[in-house]
Amino acid sequence: MKKLMVLAVALIAMACQQNKIGYVDSVKLLDGYQEKIDVEARFKTKADAMTKKRDSISQAFQMELQAFQTKAERMSQQNAQEEYGQLQQRGQFIGQQLQQEEQQLQQTSQTEMDTLVKKVKKEIQEYGKANGYTYILGGGDGGAVLYGEETKDLTDVILKILNDKYGK
Repeated sequence: MKKLMVLAVALIAMACQQNKIGYVDSVKLLDGYQEKIDVEARFKTKADAMTKKRDSISQAFQMELQAFQTKAERMSQQNAQEEYGQLQQRGQFIGQQLQQEEQQLQQTSQTEMDTLVKKVKKEIQEYGKANGYTYILGGGDGGAVLYGEETKDLTDVILKILNDKYGK
């Protein structure tokens, strides 16, 4: 009988134990994370440089095309067509090279952002384990939390941890 009573008390205690649940506003967390801000700024600088390069090459090519058009008036039709064909091929080649560079930049950016998101998720998991959370849910745009008490919002706490670790 005593064993049954101890078992009943243990079961009641387990049933009364609450899950510790918190949530993180994913958008706010990432938008406030200094490393993400730095990564975006670095890639924006590279993208701006890529745009300037493309514009400069495009402008130079347009000037060359205009010069050819003036020169073509004094050439035979066959020579003009041949030279124009070469210009077109060179223009396509340059366009493909620029496109490949832009794609490479986008892939590198995406890889860094994926690594950053993994780092943030890992930090959330470590925080949850260290502080006895059963669940930490993702909120914000597209998140799973439609409502949460502000006292359960862990965004600022985790954001501070991430930024402190990044600053070191």
